[in-house]
Amino acid sequence: MAALAGTSSQIIKVAALSGSLRMGSYNRGLIRSAVELSKVAVEGLQIEYIDISPLPLLNTDLEKEGTYPPEIEAFREKILAADSILFASPEYNYSIAAPLKNAIDWASRAPNVWAGKPAAIVSAGGGFGGGRSQYHLRQVGVFLDLHFINKPEFFLNAFQPPAKFNDDGDLIDEDAKKRLKEVLLALKKFTLQLKGKN
Repeated sequence: MAALAGTSSQIIKVAALSGSLRMGSYNRGLIRSAVELSKVAVEGLQIEYIDISPLPLLNTDLEKEGTYPPEIEAFREKILAADSILFASPEYNYSIAAPLKNAIDWASRAPNVWAGKPAAIVSAGGGFGGGRSQYHLRQVGVFLDLHFINKPEFFLNAFQPPAKFNDDGDLIDEDAKKRLKEVLLALKKFTLQLKGKN
């Protein structure tokens, strides 16, 4: 019983980022569903959606004597404070969406606040369901010293029947929710392993 209590008291803080800025984006819908699952079905995860839309385009002229603009400093602090990262990465032209790459680059500026953090990727879209963006993101993660879970992978074809999302971009497909839950459980387990807690 004590062991179970110890496990439940270990809260993992997850910073969640979406590469799509659109309010009704399916990828933002995946993040919303992950937040909801963390409250009702995955004990020990606390997921915070981090809005990357206020970040300016990467420009090192904005760096002054080792400091960054306030919105960049605030973003970097949230990444630094997180135990792990959840990326919702739509595929744009076979690659990572520009807003997400911009956020990644800002947080990689010295000191790199991504380093050593476990991470997972989910994506929704047409065709391959955003898979190509995930492979590019994994390549970027190698240089950043991010540690991605390898399985389960989560690609969701958002346009294949039955409907996966409602008109507001909320995930409604129960099978997809189960798969998303498995990703969160794997991220939790991997994070605890890297922290030496399990």
